[in-house]
Amino acid sequence: MTKILVTGAAGQIGSELTLALRKIYGQENVIAADHKKSPHPRLMEGPFITVDVTDRTQLEKAVHEYKITEIYHLAAILSARGEQNPELAWRVNVEGLYNVLEVARLTGIQKIFWPSSIAVFGPKTPRENTPQDTILSPTTMYGITKVTGELLCEYYHRRYGLDIRGLRFPGIISSETPPGGGTTDYAVEIFYAAVRGEPYTCFVRADTVLPMMYMPDCLKATLTLMQADSSRLRYRIYNVTALSFSAEELAREIQKRVPGFRVEYKPDFRQCIADSWPRTIDDSPAREDWGWKPDYDLPKMVDAMLTALRKRKERGEL
Repeated sequence: MTKILVTGAAGQIGSELTLALRKIYGQENVIAADHKKSPHPRLMEGPFITVDVTDRTQLEKAVHEYKITEIYHLAAILSARGEQNPELAWRVNVEGLYNVLEVARLTGIQKIFWPSSIAVFGPKTPRENTPQDTILSPTTMYGITKVTGELLCEYYHRRYGLDIRGLRFPGIISSETPPGGGTTDYAVEIFYAAVRGEPYTCFVRADTVLPMMYMPDCLKATLTLMQADSSRLRYRIYNVTALSFSAEELAREIQKRVPGFRVEYKPDFRQCIADSWPRTIDDSPAREDWGWKPDYDLPKMVDAMLTALRKRKERGEL
């Protein structure tokens, strides 16, 4: 029987991926784990445990107690927060991953999902159609930890045969979980402001273009990759993307649906991070190897986000 441990389950991706996995494998077979002690109530509908991924003993205990067969390791410190506390980013992102890989190796767990990021790229990387195989030259601690993580995953696959799969995620846009300290958070925050009837101050320039992905596509990509035939996979970690748009293009698309919504642009330290990342991504290997194809374009994503957030506002959740 498949028994899955999801670390970072209370985070932006984890909170929705956990629910998606429970629909497939059953409530009791997907154990949500996070350092937070008060996660979203829906996570508590199945097993939830408190785990600090930097503590290998806690991880080992969880794996043995719940007879874990797969791990989705999502616990991480994101880019903007990582620049504010680089030491913590290294400890959680690198030492946490190392602990997961070691526990998997020692307990016989073969299958692991781990998300990388477009943060692995940098100023030396082509910014348009960034290829799968290219120079990785990050300028942030978050990016450095993700490059380190990719190398660790490759090593553990080659040396110990672990079936580790991952995606270089772009910015993820979700209607369910607030932003978690990333450079692309503006693409989520702007929707909350629009639905509340408030003006929004964007922390990047109007012409800043970054790759993005709506959460349903994020979940689709993750599940499709994990269900793919391993013999078809040329890479452990794949480029993946869905959308690329400027901050101003996003604002205008929202303004079509929310007349009078005002946005101003006041770039802060996150602008430098955004300027070091790609504008568009080439994810053709993912499309060729395991059939990746996103469902959402910009207008469809904006419609879905506004609809979902308006429903949450009616329920008194915003």
